[in-house]
Amino acid sequence: MSTKMKAVVFTKYGAPDVLQLAEVDKPRPKAGEVLVRVMATAVNQADNHVLSGSLRFSTGLFRPKQSILGSDIAGVVEAVGENVTQFQVGDAVFGDLSAQGRGGFAEYVAVPETAVAPKPASLTFPQAAAVPMTAVTALQGLRDKGELQPGEQVLINGASGGVGTFAVQIAKALGAEVTAVASTRKMEMVRSIGADHIIDYTQEDFTQNEEQYDLIFDTVGNRSVAEYKRALKPQGRFVTTAFLPSLVIQVPWLSRTDGKKTHNMMAKPNQKDLDVMRDLLETNQVIPIIDRCYPLSNVPEALRYLGEGHAKGKAIIIMPDSSAGA
Repeated sequence: MSTKMKAVVFTKYGAPDVLQLAEVDKPRPKAGEVLVRVMATAVNQADNHVLSGSLRFSTGLFRPKQSILGSDIAGVVEAVGENVTQFQVGDAVFGDLSAQGRGGFAEYVAVPETAVAPKPASLTFPQAAAVPMTAVTALQGLRDKGELQPGEQVLINGASGGVGTFAVQIAKALGAEVTAVASTRKMEMVRSIGADHIIDYTQEDFTQNEEQYDLIFDTVGNRSVAEYKRALKPQGRFVTTAFLPSLVIQVPWLSRTDGKKTHNMMAKPNQKDLDVMRDLLETNQVIPIIDRCYPLSNVPEALRYLGEGHAKGKAIIIMPDSSAGA
C-alpha cells in the first residue's frame, strides 16, 4: 500500500495561484483518530480567507501553520486509531475539519473521530461534502444566535450562496416566513428551495423599502449597521457571518443603543449539529445545492470562482479515482 498521496498544498499566503498539486506523505491515524479516504470536498470562502493571510493571527503570522486547506469532507473510513469507538473501516462519513487544522484538499486525512459523523445515506459523496461548514453555520446562526421562532419573518441576505441556500431551507424547516435577497439570475433557484418572497438586489434595496423583519441573517456584510438596523423590527435580531472588522466593532453598539440583539458569528463544528443536518437531509427538508464540480488539480480555479461571488450554492472538489456518486 502506498505511503504517499496527492494533495493541494501551499507554503505562503497569496492568491489561489500559490497552491500546488503535490505528492505528500499519507497520514496515519493516532489514538482517537480515523483515517478518511476523501471522496469529495468543498471549497468555502473561509479557504480564501486563510489563503490570503487575512486570518494569519490564528493560521500563522508569517507563513501558514498547516499546508493543506479544505474543511468540508465526505469519504470512507480507511483505518482507525486506538480507542476509536464510533466508527469502523468502511463507514461513510462527512464532517467539518476547520477546528482540526483543515486538510481536506487531499486524498486522505486523519482526524479525531469526533470531527465527523455518519454520512446521510440518501446523499452522494459530493452532496454530503457540500453540507458541513455552510449548513451548520446557517443552523447555528438561525437557531442559536438568531433565536428564530415559528411564524417569524426572516430575511436572508446572500440567499444564493453556500450558507444562504442552506439558511433559506433551514429557516423554512424552523417554521419561518422567508424573504431571500439574490440577483436576477439566481431568483428562480432561490424560489425553488422554498423562499416565500424574493428581493432582486439589482433592482431593490431591502434597507430602503420600509419592510422590517424579526431576524436578518446576513452572509454578505454589504450594508452599514445603521442600514441593517432600519430593516429590523423592534426587538429584532441581526446575525452576520461576514468577515468585516467594522461590523465587529459596531454591532455591540447597536445592541446597547436600542435593545436589538446582534451577533457577528463563526460556526462551531460539532457532531450533534451534523446529526441534526443529517435528519433534515434524509427527510428532504433540506437539499444541497451544487453549482460546479472540479477535479483536485483545479482547486485554484474553484477558489477563484467562489471568490468572484457568482456561485449558486456550492463548488465541490471530486477526488481522482473516487466512486464519488455512491
